[in-house]
Amino acid sequence: MKTLFLGLRIWLSASITFGAGWLVYCLAIDNFPFWSCIPATIISLIGSLPILVSLLISLPLIKKQHSTVNGKKVYIFLVCAFWCLIYGSITSLVFGYDNFNEQYITAATAIAALLLCTTVSLLVNARPLNLYLNTFNQILSKNKKMETNNYSEIEIEENPKRSNRIMIKACITGSLILAMLIPTIFISNLVKERKDRQAEVVTEVSNKWAQPQVLTGPYIFLPYKIIHIDKDKKITEETDHLIILPDVLDVNGQVTTELRLRSIYKVLLYRAALKNSGSFQFTTPKEIDQNLIQWQDAKICYGLSDFKGIEERLVINMDGKDIELSPGLPSSEISEKGLSASLPLSAIDNNRKIYFAMNLKIKGSEQLHFVPLAGDSRYTLKSGWASPSFDGNNLPSIRTVNKNGFDATWSFNKANLPFGTILNDFKYDLNSIAFGVTMVQPADAYAKTDRSIKYAILFIGLTFSLFFIIELLQKKSVHPVQYILIGLALIIFYTLLLSISEFITFDKSYLVAASATILLITFYAYGHFRSAKTASVFGLVLSLLYGFTFVLIQMEDTALLLGSIGLFIILALAMYASRKINWYGEEHALAKNNLPTAN
Repeated sequence: MKTLFLGLRIWLSASITFGAGWLVYCLAIDNFPFWSCIPATIISLIGSLPILVSLLISLPLIKKQHSTVNGKKVYIFLVCAFWCLIYGSITSLVFGYDNFNEQYITAATAIAALLLCTTVSLLVNARPLNLYLNTFNQILSKNKKMETNNYSEIEIEENPKRSNRIMIKACITGSLILAMLIPTIFISNLVKERKDRQAEVVTEVSNKWAQPQVLTGPYIFLPYKIIHIDKDKKITEETDHLIILPDVLDVNGQVTTELRLRSIYKVLLYRAALKNSGSFQFTTPKEIDQNLIQWQDAKICYGLSDFKGIEERLVINMDGKDIELSPGLPSSEISEKGLSASLPLSAIDNNRKIYFAMNLKIKGSEQLHFVPLAGDSRYTLKSGWASPSFDGNNLPSIRTVNKNGFDATWSFNKANLPFGTILNDFKYDLNSIAFGVTMVQPADAYAKTDRSIKYAILFIGLTFSLFFIIELLQKKSVHPVQYILIGLALIIFYTLLLSISEFITFDKSYLVAASATILLITFYAYGHFRSAKTASVFGLVLSLLYGFTFVLIQMEDTALLLGSIGLFIILALAMYASRKINWYGEEHALAKNNLPTAN
């Protein structure tokens, strides 16, 4: 009955703690029903029934172990921790994330939360546990005092006591490391929220300025009639059209960029001056009756994704004649939006070269893309922006990127494209051949901050491990509350980094946030251990750790290699630093009683 009573207490306490934690989470998240803590508690009670059964089976077995009360508590905690690992892993699988990072974060968060609930439950029930576990231990202690000598008494009583204390502290430290990962989830959400806010500002400013531009053309729309005669010799007419693409197209553009401030956010805008020139040379298909071609209804067209970006009237020179284009297209099969104008053609233009030239001044935001609709085409873009990203399935054949800007050239010919210059039925995916450039803001503080958060377990784990090792070496205990304060200091580093990077460059904000965190923890270590040497060790280790992480954030291709080598070195140093730790305390117990060691 005592076992059943104790198991039920631990089980109920852990479930109630889980429900309370769920309530706190609901209050921290907007638009999340706080009353859901009640079904969450009920679900946790039902779902944790295997843990209750496991406790009822394991408690009597642990009670009979020849160990101290604290040692038995460690065994109980390990049993619960085993189930926490299982439930945390199941949680990550149930959510079904395809991204491994999301699965890892979900599993780590669930395990940390369950371990925290378990720890709270065991602490709440510490007194009943002591009474339950002491029963057998008192009988064992009396028997040992009568049957063993002083050496055996020290070996049974003192050595396990010290080793169990170290084990308990190690388990608590490990649990705190996992628990400290929970706030990093909230910080990741904060980074995402700020990033989404920046995207909203960019969209808002772009809507008032001009959206990213996609340019298509120019091309000729040439309608013709099709006459059908049925079996009753009734004549019906149908209208179809040809799309005639340039035989040669040359586009030469100069792009100038502007950074506009909106609140604390920067929006990248651009203006582009494009010179288009080339020629049309076409022969209408033989299967089309030349007399049914409606030459007088021909139109010259140009596709443009956002009319707000047109800064000057658009005029195209066709064989020496200026033609002004107006919004509207006769057909949307190539472009949904664009401009067009009537083009005076006649049958004599068939198989004749028609030259054209057009100057276009447009504005847009971040992206400038083209669709290469021509037999032979060449696109050249120049800009003073030093951080371009070349998009699409076609990269520049020639490009130069330096601190003064970029110069890129794309070339296409009739063999590169899946269509000719005369199209009767256009059914091609233009997105598959579109290309262009995105002017990227190089200091994407949100992306780098998000990357740095992924190394939070490295910061927290190594810092806690360092405190734990020095605590053992100097035999001066660090309270779990102090570990929590140190963990919060490490986590606040990310909020400092995020907030400061919105006003200055990421590199400078990283230096400021890291320096503040290192100084805070270093002075805190000095205040606890009262040793300048120990505090300087903390400062040096944290400086190396933050510097190492900063290098990883800056790298792209070699980040995994450098990170793996760095972690191996860190592990080797940790193993070297812990080589002199007396984990079991045999030598300490023997020396205390002036007993000889066995050779």
